Amino acid sequence: MTTRPVIGITTSRQKSTLAWLCDLWSVWHAGGQPRRIKPGGDIPDINDLDGLVIGGGDDIGAELYKGELSLDVRIDPERDRLEHRLLDDALKARLPVLGICRGSQMINVHLGGTLHVDIYETFHAKRKMRTVLPRMRVDIEPDSLLHAIVDRDSCRVNSLHHQAVDKLGDDLRVAARDEHGVIQATESTTYPFLLGVQWHPEFLIFTPAQQAIFKALVNNVRETMQQA
Repeated sequence: MTTRPVIGITTSRQKSTLAWLCDLWSVWHAGGQPRRIKPGGDIPDINDLDGLVIGGGDDIGAELYKGELSLDVRIDPERDRLEHRLLDDALKARLPVLGICRGSQMINVHLGGTLHVDIYETFHAKRKMRTVLPRMRVDIEPDSLLHAIVDRDSCRVNSLHHQAVDKLGDDLRVAARDEHGVIQATESTTYPFLLGVQWHPEFLIFTPAQQAIFKALVNNVRETMQQA
């Protein structure tokens, strides 16, 4: 197959050009055709997409998972609604879906799960970290889809979040945790390709194991298209 499958990537309104280029490069390098989707922009019909990435960015509105409202975080209710609609349509259409950071959380919330509003208030021993560099270790479940993709028991990843998955959504399982027990990746037990990672693999462009996550998404898209 020579035609590149179209991979929709949701982003915040104010995402920097550099950050978007990392998204674009990771999907393009994996063999896909990236298409940016943001609130207030051109919203494609789900039939125009072959796969979906729910990207990182603003916090998710607490009312979506019955959490406590925090006044010092940035939220975008329009983006919340947009991603809920896209996820609903994508899952009904059986499109492969990858969630990154906020996107992993959004998948969990969409399926009825909850979030830790601030992981540092729950996991007191966890050192505050905000870096695009791979300085945090995550341990990967040996029988998980994520393990099959990255082909390792643990890896070093970056950390740009202060929220994380708490109660799992329907038919989700834990695929990775950090040393403090914070859930760092989830995946579906019933859906062919529905994976969420709490870190940003798109920023780790020189790390083959992290870029393999995008290749796995695109390869699954191609397999799905061939079976249609």
